[in-house]
Amino acid sequence: MSTTHFGFQSVDENDKARHVRGVFDSVASKYDLMNDLMSAGLHRTWKAYTVLVADIREGHQVLDIAGGTGDLAMAFAKKVGKTGQVVHTDINEAMLRTGRDRLLDKGIVLPTMVCDAEKLPFADASFDRVSVAFGVRNMTHKDVALAEMCRVLKPGGKLLVLEFSKVAQPLEKAYDWYSFKVLPQLGKLVAGDDASYRYLAESIRMHPGQKELKTMMQAAGFGHVDYHNLTGGMVALHVGIKC
Repeated sequence: MSTTHFGFQSVDENDKARHVRGVFDSVASKYDLMNDLMSAGLHRTWKAYTVLVADIREGHQVLDIAGGTGDLAMAFAKKVGKTGQVVHTDINEAMLRTGRDRLLDKGIVLPTMVCDAEKLPFADASFDRVSVAFGVRNMTHKDVALAEMCRVLKPGGKLLVLEFSKVAQPLEKAYDWYSFKVLPQLGKLVAGDDASYRYLAESIRMHPGQKELKTMMQAAGFGHVDYHNLTGGMVALHVGIKC
């Protein structure tokens, strides 16, 4: 039996997706509210920066992986125009449904589908841009998923990975206190679920740091990879170009 991490726990590789699905099934209805509360609204700035760096043009084909409640998909849809298209995907049906309904409420109709980033159901070289925000750390085989993202990108296409990362050393103690003491209690108070937000803190600590993720993206086939630290490294935006 091969094992992987689910937060600080070791679980069977075949079971991780089920455990992650349980977390997001639990938090889907409060996901946006909790994002605002636990980041003091900063997640909006991080995503706006991602949209800026993505440099979406009219006519672009864009794939949003782990798109959840649709923040990036909504922003990209405004950029691609009538000749482009944004495909909104997530492995979790509850999150995807919440995002789809939110997009429809805004008058935005996008192709929306449940799919696994490790087995993307798209042809080679289908997209100009691929994005994944706060989703890579939950994937069982990150190397496989990154290779799939590279495969579906057109030559010259860009992958944007926005993810929690390794915070600057002077901030570590305060960040640990907030992550393991405050965040679970906030989750319990607002979402009625402290365990899912404890998993969030643990999953961040188990996720590869900035340099490690850059190396993984290069190994997956990206010819040029760079990263931008945001908020003292609490979050990093990795950008890979398929050469």
